[in-house]
Amino acid sequence: MPGSEGVSLERLLARLEELESRVAVLEVRNVELERENAELRGENTELKRRLAQNSRNSSKPPSADGLEQSPPPRSLRRKTGRKPGKQPGAQGFSLALVEDPDEIIDHTPGCCRGCGTGLGTAVAVGVVRRQVTDIAPAVATVTEHRLHKRRCGCGQVTTAEAPAGIAAPASYGPNLRTWVVYALVFQHIPVARVVELVTDLSGARPSTGWVCQVLRDTAAALVQVEKLIRTLLTAAHILHVDETGAKVTGARWWLHVAATETLTSYHLGRSRGRAAIDEFGVLDGFAGTLVHDAWASYNGYAGCEHALCGAHIARELVAASETHPGQRWPAQALDALFGLNAAAHDAASSTGR
Repeated sequence: MPGSEGVSLERLLARLEELESRVAVLEVRNVELERENAELRGENTELKRRLAQNSRNSSKPPSADGLEQSPPPRSLRRKTGRKPGKQPGAQGFSLALVEDPDEIIDHTPGCCRGCGTGLGTAVAVGVVRRQVTDIAPAVATVTEHRLHKRRCGCGQVTTAEAPAGIAAPASYGPNLRTWVVYALVFQHIPVARVVELVTDLSGARPSTGWVCQVLRDTAAALVQVEKLIRTLLTAAHILHVDETGAKVTGARWWLHVAATETLTSYHLGRSRGRAAIDEFGVLDGFAGTLVHDAWASYNGYAGCEHALCGAHIARELVAASETHPGQRWPAQALDALFGLNAAAHDAASSTGR
């Protein structure tokens, strides 16, 4: 048919142009899909990393580990070749005989083990010492203070002054108060259990309200001491800070801590961030080296040097080794970190620090 070849060629060229246009669109779309795919893969990796986080490989506290996520109770440290227990040269704490015991009880043999003869007048040839270290029974005792009254010739009646700290008709003494504060503050024993402890060990039966009041009275008496401690912390060369969540009457609060080798101060705040840290009042004016876990609120203090906590660095390295199991550098860095830490402790021990 005349002209059919020309028509077919025109159609083919048009079709080719159409296909080339579609290919160009698809290529653009393919680039977009590859980019989206890469972003999704990255998000997927990050979500898996977050789901795998626990107290061993992140800053999460052990209390945040679910039952199914609880990490095995093993140390992050590598084997050092040392035997378990006390190391050569380390300070020992074995129980030894003392030269001035509080009480001496003599035990003499009644008769000879050989022939049965009585030894009442026999010659003493030595003594074997056996010492028992124990505590006296902690039994509550009641001391009555009688404030006598005297009437003067002028008719005035004068009553003797009570010793300091004795104002109520019946009260608990300073030793029992010391027990309570020590158990609450240093041993972190709950109030109700402190009451049980005191009752079981001493026979005294204080109330939970009295225990709480003792803690308030002690805190009020130490206000100036706490101010001095915080001032000394601000002036320290190296300061360690951290925070952890705490429940207060069912609400979420945050317990902030600042510490050196010899000083520690706590602050209970409603938030974890800068507002509560400012309320703490330790970092304002601090110009030394601040050791922390890279929490953003700490990084905002520009007047000091910053150092990362070694424990958190170790956790990040553990996380890196779990995220990239084929890489050797996380384990190598972890070994180097523990080696530096051991060297620092050995150097401190050799100098008696």
